[in-house]
Amino acid sequence: MARILITGSSDGLGLMAGRLLARNGHGVTLHARDGARADATRRALPEAQGMVVGDVVTLAGMHAVAEQANETGRFDAVIHNVGIGYREPRRIATEDGLSHVFAVNVLAPYLLTALIERPGRLVYVSSGMHPGGRPDMDDLQWEMRRWSGAQAYAESKFLDVLLAFGIARRWPDVLSNALEPGWVPTRMGGPGAPDDLAAAPVTQAWLATSDDPLARSTGRYFYHEALREPHPDTRDEATQEALLNACARLSGVTLAR
Repeated sequence: MARILITGSSDGLGLMAGRLLARNGHGVTLHARDGARADATRRALPEAQGMVVGDVVTLAGMHAVAEQANETGRFDAVIHNVGIGYREPRRIATEDGLSHVFAVNVLAPYLLTALIERPGRLVYVSSGMHPGGRPDMDDLQWEMRRWSGAQAYAESKFLDVLLAFGIARRWPDVLSNALEPGWVPTRMGGPGAPDDLAAAPVTQAWLATSDDPLARSTGRYFYHEALREPHPDTRDEATQEALLNACARLSGVTLAR
């Protein structure tokens, strides 16, 4: 039985992945933004082994989640599922002065990766929109550009792939991969999304636990348990390092080598 932490798992794909893993006998720890959501999540998945609570929109919340996770012991895998969508009509600044989309979708996975005791596997949930999101590395916070919610989201998902690959390179003893679950009819995806909802959480669970040789590879990008080629710029080591350095500067925490 593997111990697995899933961020952003009070509903949607995170909760679905939790159900799948718990059904297969794994010890699942879920994450909710606040106490009310945590209570509802416990009712939705009483088989869950644990719960961590904290709003990762802030640096303080990210630290709180990492501290709670570490108090429970080392995880075999962490699925970085937490994220917000593409519908923000304007740039929203967090209390730390960061772009809301960047803080939740990129900096939270980075900081939790840096702070949580190193697991055997890391899984980062990206999106099929990521190829259109080649970011401006000089303006990751959207302080100079005209805001586009869809572009900011696509960029954040490009950066999640970049993060997964950068960590795979820095931490060769950890299996670090990214995936796209498909455009599915969750609250984020919307009711008109055309892909198969039942298939959407399967790859996360597979990458976190399977002994399939492909699932035990690292620095790869997946869709429905199969390899898919990501945007080629996500392979650029200099761009990976630029992101890791930017996240270290913004969070005040450097990723160990």
